[in-house]
Amino acid sequence: MRTIEEITSAMTALVDGAADRSLTDDEVKQYEAMEAELQGVQKTDAIRQRNAAYNVVRTPAGVPSRVSKADDDLTDLDRAFTAYLRTGLPNQDISGLRVSNAQSEGGSAAGGYLVPSRFQTKLVEVRKAFGGFIAEADSISTGDGAPVEYPTNDDTANQGDIVAESAAPASGADLVFGTVTLGAYKYDSAGTGGNALRVPVELLQDSAFDVESLVSRKLGMRIARKQAVHVVTGTGVGQPLGILASSLTSDYDLATPDTPKYVDLVSLQDALDEEYDPNAKWLMKKNTWSQLRQIVDTAGRPLIQSSTEGIQGRPTRRLLDRDVVIDEASPTLSSAGITYPIAYGDFRESYVVRRVSNTVVVVNPYSRALNGEVEFLAWERMDANIQNRAAYKILRNNT
Repeated sequence: MRTIEEITSAMTALVDGAADRSLTDDEVKQYEAMEAELQGVQKTDAIRQRNAAYNVVRTPAGVPSRVSKADDDLTDLDRAFTAYLRTGLPNQDISGLRVSNAQSEGGSAAGGYLVPSRFQTKLVEVRKAFGGFIAEADSISTGDGAPVEYPTNDDTANQGDIVAESAAPASGADLVFGTVTLGAYKYDSAGTGGNALRVPVELLQDSAFDVESLVSRKLGMRIARKQAVHVVTGTGVGQPLGILASSLTSDYDLATPDTPKYVDLVSLQDALDEEYDPNAKWLMKKNTWSQLRQIVDTAGRPLIQSSTEGIQGRPTRRLLDRDVVIDEASPTLSSAGITYPIAYGDFRESYVVRRVSNTVVVVNPYSRALNGEVEFLAWERMDANIQNRAAYKILRNNT
């Protein structure tokens, strides 16, 4: 049986052969016969496509499907984004992007695990906690990366006075202003080695999973993981100044290195002005929190009593009647040097994060085309800074 292309080519050749004359009766019969043959082939192809749809791999109950939405629910933007991630061409016709699955592709660690052998459609992602503090900070967003400056004023050392009747006031103190400056550092998602994320075209075409969502999520997480470190311990030189930067001045020193005691925690908490105490929280890494949980009195009773949210809720983290924020970027209680492992204060008042516009995802199908790979890279511009140092206190591990 001839293909559609072969039939249409023969029909065109017949018409072109009589370009300067009328078709003969025999030629008309031949053309009409080819029309009937073409309709039969088209109907056959349509039936085969419907039959193939009945035999595609079904996703097991409770397991996410290969796409995040049904085809009927996909918007033009969804389809355009999928096409862009797979080809790097924003305006490409994307009507035929859905493809069937293959048994396996390439090496296992390089992506073959994502193309199932029709047993279980499940993707296991190794995860690690990061970024607990950044959600507690103040946040602003701007449309461009021009430097942002806003004034600050600390007049807490001044107060009014009593003056004699008809007497002129004594000379007083003027208001003194400072400034907080926010730039826009450019973060990318290159990861270890400084290379873009390289994905084989076989994996993009044959994966049983929503590859575009996976790639977008992973690129965003790489950027967020780096930013989470800088907002806590950033040096302020070529990067944001962190809330626990080593260049800051201590508000309280541990009496015994590496061994926080009840008196240390109370002293740090009471060092914070009452103005900021209602919204104050603790900040530390989980290892430090674990050490605090092990503090007991002379009768062996723990300082921190466990409690839960509701009847079946998860255990809460509270210390001296205030919530505890866990961030793994916080310094460790270590004798290796002077660190600031614990902070206490109103972090939304203390710290600000500035983001510029939206995250940019770049798809490059050309640089690695000969290797059959598409490169993905994301950029995001961000800066952060301390905006009110009086709104929080830090504890130093004095070694």
